[in-house]
Amino acid sequence: MEYIRLGQSGLKVSRLCLGTMNMGTPQWKPWIFDEAQSEPIVRHALEAGVNFIDLADFYSTGVGEEVVGRILKRIARREEIVVTTKVGYDMGVYQNAGGHSRKHIMDGIDASLTRLGMDYVDIYMLHFYDVNTPVEETMGALNDIVRAGKARYIGVSTMYTWQFAKIMQVCERNGWHKPVNMQLQLNLAYREEEREMIPYCQDQGVGVSVFSPLARGLLTCDPNSTRNQTDFFTAQMYGDVASREVAASVARVAARRGVSAAQIAQAWVLNHGGVSSMLVGADTPAQFDSAVAALGTTLSADELFELERNYTPCDLINDYTAGRRIAREPRLAQGMFDETLEEAA
Repeated sequence: MEYIRLGQSGLKVSRLCLGTMNMGTPQWKPWIFDEAQSEPIVRHALEAGVNFIDLADFYSTGVGEEVVGRILKRIARREEIVVTTKVGYDMGVYQNAGGHSRKHIMDGIDASLTRLGMDYVDIYMLHFYDVNTPVEETMGALNDIVRAGKARYIGVSTMYTWQFAKIMQVCERNGWHKPVNMQLQLNLAYREEEREMIPYCQDQGVGVSVFSPLARGLLTCDPNSTRNQTDFFTAQMYGDVASREVAASVARVAARRGVSAAQIAQAWVLNHGGVSSMLVGADTPAQFDSAVAALGTTLSADELFELERNYTPCDLINDYTAGRRIAREPRLAQGMFDETLEEAA
């Protein structure tokens, strides 16, 4: 396993981070694993050297934190792992059940710590940018949580760069703790964060952890998985021609290498200069091993062109653009992947 300091903080995390959205209860979504099914995956990741575990209160509406918390208590030493959880999405149907008001954030951290069975989390993260709450209120609450010892650091996820800049500015102005991590979506089928967010994070010394490196399963070339058949967000995000062509290119590169498509897609993310850590949401220990193999995979110039040639700009994927994707057209192949050259020869 490789380890890296998260941005300019002193916190060292594994290059692979265990994603736990698929752990909790299938009563929430049909592709979720229960505790007995989840434990072998968590154990395997820790044995591989992972020390970074990502959660959110929203996963299985709190049951995810309960399940993973119990597993970690059985098989890990608290001081040896870096646990992050997120707050923001509705946890009920009452007023103030979600968002980033001071009330919900304070209620949220206490509820998460109770479910996790922990005294603190290492990183407490905003799940999105709440446009309905003053940023000063939100960041003041997070600063107080760090000062109270309930979190060691703070982080953010999934927002526009200008929104993140507001967060950093208000922290700077008030002398508050700044986020040390930005969690964002990045994969071969979605690269919009390369334009502004990742350069901004590099400039500000903020670590970047990436979720959905396989584009919700699209890049594994398995469109018939339970998740892809039951999660309508996959079709919204990756239902265009360009995304399917990207997946086909991943399959071609993987076939020439004799490795899985997942390993190639994950290797591209891990070789990205702006990425600190990559989340891995594995359904089996074997799936996790493809990410471990990707750590040692270097891609050639021809392979990189083939993997990247189909990508064209699109709308940002976040809470504000759902269902408004722009159709995209790919570029033609070149080099060793240009089949027309082979036919002419």
